[in-house]
Amino acid sequence: MKASIKIQLLFSSLLLLVIPIQAQVASEKVPLAVLESAYEKFKEPAITHRRFKHADIQPLIQKHSSAFKIEKLGESIDQRSISSLNWGKGQTKVMLWSQMHGNESTATMALFDLFNFLEGKNDGYDELRKLLDSELNLKFIPMLNPDGADAFKRRNNLDIDLNRDAISQISPEAVILKKARDDFEPEFGFNLHDQQTYYNVVNTPKQATISLLAPAYNYETEINEVRGRAMKTIAGMNELLQQLIPGGVGKYDDAFEPRAFGDNIQKWGTTTILIESGGYPNDPEKQYIRKINFMIILNALHQIATKGYESYTTEQYFAIPDNGMQLVDLMINEMQVKVNGKLYPLDLVIRRRESESNGSYYVSGAIDDLGDMQVYFGFETLDATGLEFTLGKVYPEAFENIEAISEEKALELLKQGYLAAKVKNGTARQLHGLPIQVLKTTDKISGGWMTGSAPNFFLAKEGDLKYAIVNGYLIDLQNPKKQEFKNRVL
Repeated sequence: MKASIKIQLLFSSLLLLVIPIQAQVASEKVPLAVLESAYEKFKEPAITHRRFKHADIQPLIQKHSSAFKIEKLGESIDQRSISSLNWGKGQTKVMLWSQMHGNESTATMALFDLFNFLEGKNDGYDELRKLLDSELNLKFIPMLNPDGADAFKRRNNLDIDLNRDAISQISPEAVILKKARDDFEPEFGFNLHDQQTYYNVVNTPKQATISLLAPAYNYETEINEVRGRAMKTIAGMNELLQQLIPGGVGKYDDAFEPRAFGDNIQKWGTTTILIESGGYPNDPEKQYIRKINFMIILNALHQIATKGYESYTTEQYFAIPDNGMQLVDLMINEMQVKVNGKLYPLDLVIRRRESESNGSYYVSGAIDDLGDMQVYFGFETLDATGLEFTLGKVYPEAFENIEAISEEKALELLKQGYLAAKVKNGTARQLHGLPIQVLKTTDKISGGWMTGSAPNFFLAKEGDLKYAIVNGYLIDLQNPKKQEFKNRVL
């Protein structure tokens, strides 16, 4: 009798483990824990960072040839292939396209994770796959702009922004996307992008880690059934996102852009949803945001398969706060600047932008604005009350090469008032991670305090140096913290 009870209890325990995954099919929502576990299980291990190239994904596409129908749609300007992957036997057609802008790769990573998930079997997720397979016909275009992806730049190799080429279709990549849409005639479309990390949830210091939009199809931004479905689906996606990134979701500007693909695909009758991936603290390679993309896309596909979006309203969509553009890398408040013998207190905001180089990247800091900066929020903020802007010097003796300058030596030079060091050997534009300017082709420090200047200067109190600002990075000279610098030889 006791043995029988133990067997029944064991069976009940095993059943409880299965029910949360199986029950999702009967409900309108996939449990958060199921989405998270699916991502961890099916994350594509070959992609570990956001700067991957066209050649890197070709074997990843081909490894899915048994479960997906792979079709070459055409070629880019530089004859790189553009492919689609089709999956599912359902009636509702959904098309998802990513990397229309070559340096916007977050969703592309998530799509390869999703391919792994859709191809899986006998792992507890089969009921969810069966539902998606029976209800949906999915078409994925994971890299629409392979030339841009290889250079990690926004535009294609005609220097055209593909998202402004929906009507003229000058670019072969734009022709490919339009033809794919017309031939497939999807009911739903997902336009997958990245946005600048400086986007915030308007008037708050929260990064807009994800921004969503049901694009307008006319200047009046009217709502018809097609656009209304997008709004309701987004409302459901936002419900999930608030569990993952509370307060970190923005609504992208819906001003009609007559040349844009998202706006026109909405106009052509496909319910279109824009996903913009922004920034998240301590996630420079966007691996957490990749996970979020996987989860919200899979959640949205489930909504579409079950028509779960019908339980949401357009009012819930409009309740999502707007995007702002109020974030900066560094804000310095009340810095004293001397002009004509008189000190003026200035607020100053700095942004650091990435540039590609030798398969990696460096950043270039710039002073974006100054004066009264109270409408901005800094990832890092310094109260510089009582501190005066002070120019730096170039160390007079040249080092043999960049390897001869250690991080400790660089900090020592900064404390002595030297913002830059010269090297005899090496190449200009060579990348380095030192907290100091390194000069090869010039003997002058670039920088100042005015708008547009390179942010290279000291902050001093009564002549005593307290802080160094090097290429927009803030360095506390009394207590320097460990941080990663992305600089280059000048």
